[in-house]
Amino acid sequence: MGTIRNIAVGLPVRGGHVLLSEGFDRVRQLRFHRAVGGGIEFGELAVEALHREFREELDVAIDSAEPLGVLENRFAFEGTPGHEVVHVFAVRSAALDAVPLDAELVVLDEGSPVRWVPLDTNVPVFPPGVLDLLPQRGREARRTVPTAAVASPKPVTPTSMPST
Repeated sequence: MGTIRNIAVGLPVRGGHVLLSEGFDRVRQLRFHRAVGGGIEFGELAVEALHREFREELDVAIDSAEPLGVLENRFAFEGTPGHEVVHVFAVRSAALDAVPLDAELVVLDEGSPVRWVPLDTNVPVFPPGVLDLLPQRGREARRTVPTAAVASPKPVTPTSMPST
């Protein structure tokens, strides 16, 4: 039996763009973007994990992190099921503000490209609903997923991708 993974992700936004990593699911032949971040370690707060992940993955410091909400995500990636609870933060970083909008960064520990992506991108962004938490998307920021979505007795079709 699998486990539920707790992760923290950050959404730096600048000039109508959000910084996201790029991925590809070979089973579904699907190109996608995902929020930057990763697993919360035992004894670590979500915001502490966020700071650590940005240092480890991009070698940048976060100046501020504002909680936007929590999403629960059941998914399949390359045919393997997963389940995660995603703590989402709006992120500010002077180091990232200095990165040109047409630049490509690379996740240090895995080599995935990271780019500034328009907020209205047509490429799927995972976890689902993560960009909807941003005030820049014109929606009210929520603190949690609506109870009905969490308590739904119907099975959820796996459609999203995991974070690292």
